[in-house]
Amino acid sequence: MSINILICDDSGFARKQMARALPSGWDISLSFAENGEQGIEMIKAGKAELVFLDLNMPIMDGYQTMQVIKEQDLPTLVIVVSGDVQPQARARMKQMGALDFISKPVDNEKLATILSQYGLYTESDSPSGSSVIRDINPAAMPALSQSKQFSMAEKLDVYREMANVAMGQAGEKLAQLLNIFIDLPIPNVNLIETTELHMAMAEISDNESVSAISKGFISAGISGEAIMMFNDSNFANLVELLNYKQVEINESSELEALMDVANIAVSACLTALSEQLNVTFTHNHPIILGQHCGLDKLLKNNVSRWNRVLAIEIGYEIKAKSINFDLLLLFPDKSIDLMFEKLVEGN
Repeated sequence: MSINILICDDSGFARKQMARALPSGWDISLSFAENGEQGIEMIKAGKAELVFLDLNMPIMDGYQTMQVIKEQDLPTLVIVVSGDVQPQARARMKQMGALDFISKPVDNEKLATILSQYGLYTESDSPSGSSVIRDINPAAMPALSQSKQFSMAEKLDVYREMANVAMGQAGEKLAQLLNIFIDLPIPNVNLIETTELHMAMAEISDNESVSAISKGFISAGISGEAIMMFNDSNFANLVELLNYKQVEINESSELEALMDVANIAVSACLTALSEQLNVTFTHNHPIILGQHCGLDKLLKNNVSRWNRVLAIEIGYEIKAKSINFDLLLLFPDKSIDLMFEKLVEGN
């Protein structure tokens, strides 16, 4: 008997990956939603006995969606599929009623095991050897196209999903370091000229003083730079979270905090990127770009050597302590197309 499956994720690339991860031969009716609001509508329409739910989405995120499902007692089962792998995120969704939690990118064998554990799938469910896809949300159709021609919007979506996975793994490491929950955003991804970079990133600092550390990385054909930026007003709370023996907030303790957080976040992020791109990055030693200066000056001094860049901005936030900081990943023109080719291989 066919089961109605809903994949709820704002990324077309992620929806396609999730659809491909479903067990071959599983008799299903498959639908898609781009955010929780669409997902709730489909659940109420009877199109989602089982939902694969992303956490970071616009309009209505996974947490809000799960809360509505719980409050309205909607007839569906939920398995979370997310790049945010913090233990607190898992616990929160389980508490609200999610069956299980799968990290991105999805491990096909692990997914099949989880589905079997809950009695949702067995290898004998459909001996025909092919999944039955009967119902597809038109908004998701472009992401399932087998055409080798990709629009700029589709390419940016692929890069955004790459960043989403990397962001989540870095967030988990930071949460362990600081022993606190990190709120993760939807990564901001743009392909721009370096002359436009300071305009595109103006919202990061809002013309306030920042401190930053840079770490370059390179592999065969792919290189880039990671810049971790802190608004200077955040340092007191950050140093407090790190439990340094030295209580006094001065340039030394600020720099130590900046180095500690940057090393953890950037290393975890680059590890996740290397796994997705199937490359091995060599890291440079971190460089202090500046302390207590404007963002424009930092960017002007450090990226002017490139013509066009893929700029990925991730704004981490610790709401409980009023702390926010940004990780900026910059990839030069020569690396961009190669990254895309590696990411879409086999998808």
